Amino acid sequence: MNAAKLVGIVLIVAGVLGLAYGSFSYTKETHEANLGPLQFSVKEKETINVPVWAGVAAIAAGAAMLFFGGKR
Repeated sequence: MNAAKLVGIVLIVAGVLGLAYGSFSYTKETHEANLGPLQFSVKEKETINVPVWAGVAAIAAGAAMLFFGGKR
């Protein structure tokens, strides 16, 4: 299996996951303070929305790489 087919498969999987879930979130630590023995930290939850067109485009690009990427 060459690199083009592997990238195509990864793009298809990423596109399907993007369409299935629609968004993902992660926690980001923004501020931290140490006051003697006390430690304070502020964590913010960020959410990233994946547009439908991006999922469809990733699937289409992955399919194109699978079909046309290995031909020379």
